[in-house]
Amino acid sequence: MRIVTDIPSLAELPNAHLVPTMGALHDGHAALIRNAREHAGDDGTVVVSIFVNPAQFNEPSDFDAYPRTLDTDAAICARLGVDAIFAPAVEAMYPPGELERPVELPSVATEPGLEDRFRPGHFEGVYRVCRRLFEVTGARRAYFGEKDWQQLQLMRALVAQESLPLEIVPVPTVRERDGIALSSRNVHLTTADRARALAISRALVEAGRHADPDAAEAAGAQVLRASDIRPEYLAVRDAETLGPVRPGRPGRVLAAAPVGATRLIDNAPWPGFTLPR
Repeated sequence: MRIVTDIPSLAELPNAHLVPTMGALHDGHAALIRNAREHAGDDGTVVVSIFVNPAQFNEPSDFDAYPRTLDTDAAICARLGVDAIFAPAVEAMYPPGELERPVELPSVATEPGLEDRFRPGHFEGVYRVCRRLFEVTGARRAYFGEKDWQQLQLMRALVAQESLPLEIVPVPTVRERDGIALSSRNVHLTTADRARALAISRALVEAGRHADPDAAEAAGAQVLRASDIRPEYLAVRDAETLGPVRPGRPGRVLAAAPVGATRLIDNAPWPGFTLPR
């Protein structure tokens, strides 16, 4: 396995299957990497990018505090059969003028009133870094987790809008045994907050028992309130556009809520979601 830091060397990595990350890898990332390895087969090159993207942080202090664990991440990647890690410096990813390059965000990142409402500027940063990663790696496929559902739809819209010859491959949410969606943020939960956080996945299940969107949202919100969780949103939406649900089209229930000092997100197919046993 190689660690590549300069863009010209990416030309030596043909037929790239890209897993974009900011490092601090966990089992959710491992699921993405395993999918990439399976799809790539013997002819493809699995490339994991590790780049803490300053363009998607609203607070410089959050960017500075983000964990940098390249040695540990490299060991995980080697064990999972990664061919190369792309770990560029900020100056390589964003040469002069790159951050001034226009971004026209698609409606899925500006209109739903979900993450776009509560994390202003975040999706512009995500769009910038992923567009740049797709271009410099020449990736054939890129792998994204379904846990960040709005981001996944943004990536699909990006590829269509930029007319890129790239397939976005979704990977199902990895959950811990008790149902909580795996996240690097889970380690910040206190024992008490960890127990309360289980209400988020239970709320998705309860929402999935109702075929009417309004009833589903109300039922899910009630589960959260019973655990003293005040969600930023719990919404049933069209799975693709994230607008209102449409007859005959797949739906998605999405939630975000602070639990103690930690903000968590989750989502699931709607209706009929049940937690894996």
